[in-house]
Amino acid sequence: MTLDSTNVSWPTYPDLANKTVLITGGGSGIGAAFTRQFAQQGARVAFVDIAEEASQALVQHVEKETGNAPKFVPCDVRDIPALQTAIEKIGSELGDIAVLINNASSDARHDFEAVTHSYWDNRVAVNLRHMFFASQAVAYQMKRLGGGAMINLSSIIWRLKLTGLPVYSVCKAAVIGLTRAQAREYGPFGIRVNSISPGAVWTERQIKLWFTPEFERDVMAGQCLNARVLPEDIANMALFLASDAASKCTAQDFTIDAGWS
Repeated sequence: MTLDSTNVSWPTYPDLANKTVLITGGGSGIGAAFTRQFAQQGARVAFVDIAEEASQALVQHVEKETGNAPKFVPCDVRDIPALQTAIEKIGSELGDIAVLINNASSDARHDFEAVTHSYWDNRVAVNLRHMFFASQAVAYQMKRLGGGAMINLSSIIWRLKLTGLPVYSVCKAAVIGLTRAQAREYGPFGIRVNSISPGAVWTERQIKLWFTPEFERDVMAGQCLNARVLPEDIANMALFLASDAASKCTAQDFTIDAGWS
């Protein structure tokens, strides 16, 4: 039997209602699933993204679907001062941020031999650096609240030893180390920090650019479950980790890949 996330009944976490949630890269793909699912829980959702048109469309869709319009703040996460300003603005307008999801990233393909110094720096800025500084900025707000939850998006890609995007793989491996360091740093303040490592997630972008029938056959051959991993599957784990149900979970990585890795 082929399993599908559309047949799943998503849980409700009452403690997430009215909490301020910030999602980086929340305008499309997995990020959009986070935005929708947290809005559905009644949270005060804000997200930053570089794609303004798609993000504005998502705000309208989520408001129509849930009656709870998320707040969109245009921001390029490579611009750390702008990101810090956005975080301060969101906290001031919606209340101190209780949940941070460091999601923004780009898995643009690149070859080892073609990587230049500037490309390396750019990819690290897109996929890793902003997580550190967003967490640093949000931590001040979480400390005022007496605790909070941070969730960093990693990936199974570095464990699979794949070629074609080495800097991305390095960054996603580094997210695990960052998560564990943050968990120790922020734990005394009641702040939990975990990471999520998705496998092959069937987003519109992935389907358009990479997910050919041949690729799907390879993925299904590697997975233990004959099922597509959907953005909603990743969001479901984030809801749990952000909620009181995961109150003793920190410094851990949670893999959602249908058994591929």
